[in-house]
Amino acid sequence: MYANDMNRRTFLGISALGISASTALTAARLSKRDRMLRWLAGERMPNYTPAAFFLHFGNDYKVGPAAAKRHMEFYRHTDMDFVKIQFEQTYSRQEFLQKPADWAKLKLAKLDFYEAQLQTVRELVKAEKKNSLILMTLYSPFMCAGHCATSPVLLKHMEENPEAVKKGLEILTESQMLFVRACIKEGVDGFYMSTQGSEAKRFSSPAIFTKYVKPFDLVSMKEIASKCPFNILHVCDYVAPYANYDAVYDYPGHVVNVNVKLVDRQISGQEIVQRFKRPFMGGMDRHGIIAKGSAGELESEIRRVVKNAPAKFILGADCTVEADTSWDRLEHAIAVAHSVGA
Repeated sequence: MYANDMNRRTFLGISALGISASTALTAARLSKRDRMLRWLAGERMPNYTPAAFFLHFGNDYKVGPAAAKRHMEFYRHTDMDFVKIQFEQTYSRQEFLQKPADWAKLKLAKLDFYEAQLQTVRELVKAEKKNSLILMTLYSPFMCAGHCATSPVLLKHMEENPEAVKKGLEILTESQMLFVRACIKEGVDGFYMSTQGSEAKRFSSPAIFTKYVKPFDLVSMKEIASKCPFNILHVCDYVAPYANYDAVYDYPGHVVNVNVKLVDRQISGQEIVQRFKRPFMGGMDRHGIIAKGSAGELESEIRRVVKNAPAKFILGADCTVEADTSWDRLEHAIAVAHSVGA
């Protein structure tokens, strides 16, 4: 029933713009999986811009079958172009991390730690992989270390003795690789790979990121790049803005999702594509019109963003939107994107 409804919406959206019936029917008959794979291979669909937004669900929908059900409800309601699974199996606070040397005592989280999250993965792969690409969210080892000790404590320890903290990052990376390989075995098509640490003034010296954060980011990212057909690099500005993205231009990923707003200027989608050498996903400020504008303002903004976007573009927010964002609002935003092209 849903597939028929999706095809109907696609057909009507294209037909309303005067596209030929044969072209509209071709687009309508494609599954989202096939459409996105063709898009990744370089094919463009007339007057159609892929789109996706992400949000965290309530405490009752974090992991397991309940999470899988909620993800599918959101995916079907919004009509976004691929499934992106939220990562909710985060590390708890480790109170013993009082000084840099304590990071060597971090306990390795083995595969059983991730079982509830993997159950969500299995359910979604079983339910939707035949129709859609499935991506798993992945936080960097540095971000996971912040969960363990809080970001201020982690930064303090890395400034004092990054070599000591490195021991903990090695442990977190080893654990992450267990999860990554398990997700690939379960059938995910890729990962939404988040990185932090190269923001403006995050460290006293950029060398700390280059030497002690970046190498651990790249362990899982390189493995993922060799195994998965669709990966999104997300340069996350949730903690702080960036002066530039120089430190991460060489990170893997078929698509890059970044904020166009830097510390002292705004970067264009064309410049993002030029510097990262891959398609750009984003264009919408998660705190802006997507959060609080009227339906008319939202539609106008999306048309403006798509008009000014590079040819290879996915409409989305610069990061996860607020959890209370209306699903109907996101559905409307995606429907507009699906009726216009860059």
